[in-house]
Amino acid sequence: MNRNVFKKAMEFVYRNARPIDLALWRYHFEGGKRSDVIEILSFYQNADGGFGHAIEPDFWNSNSTPIATWKAISILNEVGVDLNEKIVKNILNYFDSGKDFENGLWYNTVRSNNDYPHAVWWECGKGEGTPIVNPTISLAGFALKYADTNSALHKRAVDIVTAYGNNFIKEPICDMHITPLYMELYEYCASIKGFDLFDLAAYKSALYSAVKSTVCTDTEKWCTEYVCKPSTFYNSSRMVLDILDRKLCEKKCEQLLNSQLDDGSYNIPWIWHNDYTEYYIAANWWKSSFLLKNMLYLKDFKLI
Repeated sequence: MNRNVFKKAMEFVYRNARPIDLALWRYHFEGGKRSDVIEILSFYQNADGGFGHAIEPDFWNSNSTPIATWKAISILNEVGVDLNEKIVKNILNYFDSGKDFENGLWYNTVRSNNDYPHAVWWECGKGEGTPIVNPTISLAGFALKYADTNSALHKRAVDIVTAYGNNFIKEPICDMHITPLYMELYEYCASIKGFDLFDLAAYKSALYSAVKSTVCTDTEKWCTEYVCKPSTFYNSSRMVLDILDRKLCEKKCEQLLNSQLDDGSYNIPWIWHNDYTEYYIAANWWKSSFLLKNMLYLKDFKLI
C-alpha cells in the first residue's frame, strides 16, 4: 500500500509539476543533481538579484519581491547554500540595495502584485506595501549568516535579529505563518559559530512552546480545515519531529496514507477568493509541492 502511495505521487509529479518541483523531486528521491535545481531556480531570479515569476504560486508578479525571494531561499536551503555561487551573491545584493525595505522590515506585499494574478492575501493595499515580520525574520537570519560581516546588510541583520530574537523570548508568537519563520531564524543562528545576539537556549525553549501551542491537536480538522498541522513546520525544519509528540506526528502519517486522491495528489485547502482563473493552475502547481513535502515526511518515518 505504501509503495502504491509513492508510485501514484511520483506519477502525478512527472505529469504535472513545474520543472523546479520536478528537479527537487529528482534530487530528493532519485539522486538528482543539486546543480539542476540551482540552474532551474536561476530562471526565476531577476537582474536585481531578487526573485519573482510565480516562484511562489499564489502570486504571479514577475518583479522581485521579498516573499518570492524567501521562497527561493527555502529551495536553496533544501539543497544546500553555497556562498560562492552567483545566485546567492545576487540575493545578497538585492537585500543590500534596500529595495522593498522600510523601517527595519522587508515588505510582505508590493504594489506590483496587483498587476498580476494573485490570491487575495497578496493584494497590496494603500501605499507601497506592508513591512512586517513575515518574511523579515527569516530573511534577516539568511543575511546574518551569509552577508559579509563588514557590510551594511550584515549590520541591518544584526539589529533585526537582536531585537526580534529577544522579543520572541519574552513573548513567543503562536501563528501558523509566523512561527515557522522563527524556527528558520533559530536554525540560521544555531549554525553561526560564536552566536551571541541573544540567549539561544532561552529562544529554543520559547520556540518549542510556540510550536506545540500552534499545532492543532484536533486531528479531525486536518483534512477539512485550513489549520496548523505537524507538516506545516516541516518545510521550515525537520526539527519539528523532535518538538511534537511522536504519536501526533504519526497521526499525520496515517492521514497522508489514507487521504491521497485517485490521481496521486492531495487536496489544496485554500482558494484565492477572487475571480482569477489562474488559481486552478497554481493549485495544480501546489499539489506537486505538497507531494514532495508529504513523501519526505513519510520517508522520515520509513513508511515509503
